[in-house]
Amino acid sequence: MRHNRWLQEPKTTLAYKNEYAAMSHSTGNHTANVIQRLVSHDHDIALFSKRLAHSLKAQVTGLDTKTGLLLLEVSSAGKDLTHYVRDGYFSFDIEAKITPEGHEKEVHSFDRIPAEVHKKNADTYLIRCRLPESVFVTESRGALRIPFILGMNARVSISAYEAELTIEARVRNFSAGGCLADMSIEDSLSLYVGQTVPDLAITFPNGECLFSKGRVRHIRPFGSLGRAAVGLQFIDVSSTMSKEIFQYLSECEREAASRSGLKENVTPSELFIAKRTGAAATSISKSEKSKMSRQPAMVPEVLKVAQQLKVIMMFIKNRDIFSEDALFECGDILIDCVKSNRKQLLDALSFLRGQPEWVRHAIQSSGIFADMLIARDPHSALIREAVIGALIHNMGKPLLIGRQMPSLKVNMNPRQRAILRTHSQTLLKKLSDLNWEPGKACRDIIENANERLDGSGYPAAKIASELSEQTKLISVIKAVNKLTHERNGAAPRPPLDTYRWIHAQPDVYDPRIVVEYIQHYGLYPIGSLGKFSGGFLAWIMDIDGKGMPNKVQLTKNLAFQDTSIDTVLTSADFHQIGALEGIVNPDDFNVKPLI
Repeated sequence: MRHNRWLQEPKTTLAYKNEYAAMSHSTGNHTANVIQRLVSHDHDIALFSKRLAHSLKAQVTGLDTKTGLLLLEVSSAGKDLTHYVRDGYFSFDIEAKITPEGHEKEVHSFDRIPAEVHKKNADTYLIRCRLPESVFVTESRGALRIPFILGMNARVSISAYEAELTIEARVRNFSAGGCLADMSIEDSLSLYVGQTVPDLAITFPNGECLFSKGRVRHIRPFGSLGRAAVGLQFIDVSSTMSKEIFQYLSECEREAASRSGLKENVTPSELFIAKRTGAAATSISKSEKSKMSRQPAMVPEVLKVAQQLKVIMMFIKNRDIFSEDALFECGDILIDCVKSNRKQLLDALSFLRGQPEWVRHAIQSSGIFADMLIARDPHSALIREAVIGALIHNMGKPLLIGRQMPSLKVNMNPRQRAILRTHSQTLLKKLSDLNWEPGKACRDIIENANERLDGSGYPAAKIASELSEQTKLISVIKAVNKLTHERNGAAPRPPLDTYRWIHAQPDVYDPRIVVEYIQHYGLYPIGSLGKFSGGFLAWIMDIDGKGMPNKVQLTKNLAFQDTSIDTVLTSADFHQIGALEGIVNPDDFNVKPLI
């Protein structure tokens, strides 16, 4: 039931602007105060560009909350800073960990801030800027935009293709013209700029909802953990709906003013008082996220590659920009990790389980591919190009997302499977349209990774004599990876069963390479979950020369299902957990490596 506030006339945009000007004058620089509160927590600051997939990290070196003067130091990392500071303006995100565990983040964007740039040395710049007095921004169309700051929360459901796909996201700001939605990059790939969205539903913590049709205005990377910021415009707005939107806007403004201390004695809005069910659900979610997790040394590098692949895909799909430098950096990270400590990389690759399927499969296969190529010949000139080909081989799949195939996460019908088999040609055509020509070894992997010795593969049904040694190798690697992970509803196979299945098809997969793979990774591969006779589950972190585990990370005692363990054991202590019985599926025991 709506309260009397819904019967009041909404404020005009001019009234908002006058009120905020008066508040800012009396309380100092409101924006600087908000930034001060954000950077008091563990935080990251990133400059972003609409032209580059890379963001640049920055550090606050000075902040005056009275005058709004902000000083940022930025390492350009070899990038041209003019892509980030254009016509005297720049944009940046602040991502603050507002809980000690870092599971809950506050992400706030600052767009088109006027700045002066000073070069300190060859790779470091100082950005000096004067922050706007208020975080409440007047948009180009004259509407006021309210940022959801300091824990303000609302959800938006986006029906991208009518009843076929609904995307859940978090609202990051709200205005009379639309909202900014924070979602995973994977979900954002189902959208495109200019797309009409049949249904938007914004749900506030107290359960009240605002419904509208919408249009996608822009899509860009957001924060540092594989998120996307999607600008949504309200369309076909009636006069009644317009009044309703302004009432919600007034409530959001009141809540933001209350939380930020912009105005004293402001009563918080009832919109943001959560129902008990929602609070309980949040509590459960936090409890789940607080479970212990192991984090090998190379996890940050592996997650960086995952993040970059998704951002590269976003720029290809929505801006027709191919970030060659970012792609080659991804390949170099994997190659350097192999050369530095291959076993740590193999362990870290298991932390990709929560990533989109095409990303997980691409990086894990590429990491193994780099490892085997380097083992064969560490000085081969083909390694870099071949690994790059393996990384982008699957990128044609998200390019195919549309009305006929709205998502890659569903079990596909035969027609959708047929569409998906065109992914390599789709990618090559897109790369050609973007004027990027892959090298010979790279193109070989993109075109032929799914071909088989007997001609049963796709897209060209090539036979053994038409395939290079590298494509024969990657086909075995990809087959092992697919079979040992859940795929299209099929449960993953243990490594031993996978090896038997592949080795039993010498006309399809080269038996020589299959044997080489088994010798390399053994029956108990690093990164897999072992079950021990004492009732313990443990992640395998290292194996000896005979392929037997000699170092594990205990994660669960099955006698105590609700308790997690975080203990490293070497083979000298294995008597405490019993004999290794085999490799099991983590999902069967609700065990996941959480970051």
